[in-house]
Amino acid sequence: MSQNIIIITGAIFGMLSVIFGAFGAHALKKTLSNEQLKSFETGVKYQMYHAIVLLVLGFNSEYTSQSIYWCFSIGILLFSFSIYGLVLSDAKGKKIRFLGPITPIGGLLLIVGWVLIIINSI
Repeated sequence: MSQNIIIITGAIFGMLSVIFGAFGAHALKKTLSNEQLKSFETGVKYQMYHAIVLLVLGFNSEYTSQSIYWCFSIGILLFSFSIYGLVLSDAKGKKIRFLGPITPIGGLLLIVGWVLIIINSI
């Protein structure tokens, strides 16, 4: 995995988290309940945290690997994007239930990514 791809991926996820955060804070503020808005914001925060980690790893290639890249990238997609889907579908009264079990799988991948960073650093 090239450093540029890791950096670009981190930047795209970071950019999208700013867009989604603004969308949630402005466009969805009147549509979502406080609980739904908090869940949406959790997805945005975790997406941004891991986007920043991808950027740091892209600029410090000795600490990263393809496994870490994929754990964080797929973890963001499964964790944050399933939360977005759950919240938005719930707000429309048609909650997409199959997304519920996907969120913890994404979280597990994010955790594995962190564990791999520890292993690569030892």
